[in-house]
Amino acid sequence: MDLPWCGRALMIVPTYNESENLARLVGRLRALPGDIHILIVDDASPDGTGAIADAIAACDPYVSVLHRPDKLGLGTAYRAGFRAGVERGYEYICTMDADFSHGPERLPDLLDMAASGYDLVIGSRYVRGGAVVGSPQLRKLISYAANALAHTLLSVTARDCTAGFRCYRRRVLETIDLDAIFSSGYSFLIEMAFLVERAGFRTGEVPITFVNRTEGASKINKLEIYKAMYTILRLRTHYLPWERMMAAYHEHQERRAAR
Repeated sequence: MDLPWCGRALMIVPTYNESENLARLVGRLRALPGDIHILIVDDASPDGTGAIADAIAACDPYVSVLHRPDKLGLGTAYRAGFRAGVERGYEYICTMDADFSHGPERLPDLLDMAASGYDLVIGSRYVRGGAVVGSPQLRKLISYAANALAHTLLSVTARDCTAGFRCYRRRVLETIDLDAIFSSGYSFLIEMAFLVERAGFRTGEVPITFVNRTEGASKINKLEIYKAMYTILRLRTHYLPWERMMAAYHEHQERRAAR
């Protein structure tokens, strides 16, 4: 099979406490057609995920590991992976969660669409053929609300701009100033979708079935939800004082903990 992306695609997998999933995920990715290369970005997982990643990389030259000293956030993990992918010369740089909420077998479909001329391809829950399985109703509502706000306030055309299963063309990551992206966590995904479309790049979506994680603990908390909503408003207005709001939030949390 002649795949235009064969040997030219890098999958970035950010990890924090994914020891139950990592080896199986890497095995399924490496079994795909097209020789997918993998970069694991581990944030000093206390459950030994980093050591598992090193053991996998020692047996496969196309799996590498970037160790970071602390839990620094999803957005910074993506940025570190993007820089590594660009520096290593990959044409297609992809991201996904490590918890099997994204089916690895759909990755070739994302890469095929990117190779056909799309600059950002999203594995989408919210286009025809997409689905969500096992998510609590509150999480579904929050996801729908965030996407609706992104469409209404930011004019983002992607139906699932909070999805982390993505494929970027190299030129996108070379054009966008990654250091200027304010967001971290899952709000980073909204900001990237907005910046990609604002820069005039072409976005496409492939339907996927999103399966709520069954192993380990979800990384989404109330703060991430607030940050995602704030990100949409900030990109729309540019005037909200996020740094002061965050400082006030942390001060409030410290006072509660001290009681």
